[in-house]
Amino acid sequence: MGRAWSQRYHGWLNALRFADQPAQLTFDDYLASVRAAGERLRRLDTALATCAADSPHRELLRALQAVRGIGFLSAVTIVAEAGDLRRFDGAARFMAYVGLGPSEHSSGASRRQGHITKAGNHLLRHVLGETAHHARLQPRLSDGLRRRQEGVPDEVIRISWRCQQRLHHKYRHLGGRVGRNRALTAVARELAGFIWAIGQVLEVAAA
Repeated sequence: MGRAWSQRYHGWLNALRFADQPAQLTFDDYLASVRAAGERLRRLDTALATCAADSPHRELLRALQAVRGIGFLSAVTIVAEAGDLRRFDGAARFMAYVGLGPSEHSSGASRRQGHITKAGNHLLRHVLGETAHHARLQPRLSDGLRRRQEGVPDEVIRISWRCQQRLHHKYRHLGGRVGRNRALTAVARELAGFIWAIGQVLEVAAA
């Protein structure tokens, strides 16, 4: 039947028949619900694409997709939750907004940084955390990424490539020392810095 939810898989589901009528009715109802959900997602994707094309943030949406691991929906989530990245006066401010800044414990003259605060925007933190997984792969320019970079400012493309190289190195360097999960968190934090930098490049380009 092939990979789940592929065209071949859907064909297999459509051909399923049950001798027991109640079982068939239940299955048909479940399958209709899955199809309705798929149609709803396609309608929403189309509507989002239309809104993005007319959005004042459309250039930022395009630029964010020049980063490996950030597709259209991820870019929309970042822009919807963070807005204009130029409002953050430094990468550390954006990291803190996402909840990826280190916590701080002070006592007298001593100052110690600990785990991330997780006090920021959880949707942004989730998107960056998912994107961070791409750092496990060797830096490369896939056909899909090359298409997403068409028409994007050269400086954004340079940031995107530095991002791939830096994050892969960081993951490889930290993975064996602090463990996979903590390495991915560190990668996500640094990814936030690259995303902030892209926002500043667009500010310069628009000036």
